[in-house]
Amino acid sequence: MKSYARTLYRLLIGLLPAILLTVAYPQPVFSETAAVYDASVQEKARLVGGEVIVALSSLDDGVTGVTGHIYVAAPPQEVWQAITDYDNHKNFVPNVLDSGVIADNGTEKIMFEKGKSGVFLFQKKVYTKMKVWGDRLKHLYFEQIDGDFKVYRGEWILDENRQGKGTFLTYRAQVKPDFFAPQFAVRNVQERDCPLMMLAMKKQAEALAQQLREKALPLTGSQKTRTGTNQS
Repeated sequence: MKSYARTLYRLLIGLLPAILLTVAYPQPVFSETAAVYDASVQEKARLVGGEVIVALSSLDDGVTGVTGHIYVAAPPQEVWQAITDYDNHKNFVPNVLDSGVIADNGTEKIMFEKGKSGVFLFQKKVYTKMKVWGDRLKHLYFEQIDGDFKVYRGEWILDENRQGKGTFLTYRAQVKPDFFAPQFAVRNVQERDCPLMMLAMKKQAEALAQQLREKALPLTGSQKTRTGTNQS
């Protein structure tokens, strides 16, 4: 017994630094190693074909998990611009009534959104104030710091498709309202709103990419004539 106790003591002492490091430096909500969407060939074909794939899960303590995938026919630069254009979300994201940046320290932003949400009798305007940070053009994290949710955190993941010059975009979130809403209602809202939001980001990013392509095209003879006329 004494030998076993000494062995156990040495094992605990050896593990102590790792335990302390874990407490001092907590890991992100979502694992970096699972960041890139590991889709099958069939799933990627569905996404490239225009489908939005959404999966819901019931997590501990009444939290709803939502994961969405979409293919955007635009490079990561334009996709990133769309999802981080917080001042403009109210103009192109469904159900967002107001939005904007509150603070920016260069590595992390504080932003807000006001929106409307609900199904059937469960209708409510919601507010959330979030911090957002991440690895530009690759990975964006967000987490509520004030607002109408007990839990609202997640991430956007951009995985460039080099063959098609597009981007596989993934959205993951964990959601729990800070007001009465049955979990089936929360699931229904996420199942309906997640595809709408992702399609809005896709449309915006592709429009930005199209604008850049048009600017890069050489002027035709008639366009040169009009330009010269305007300048004179």
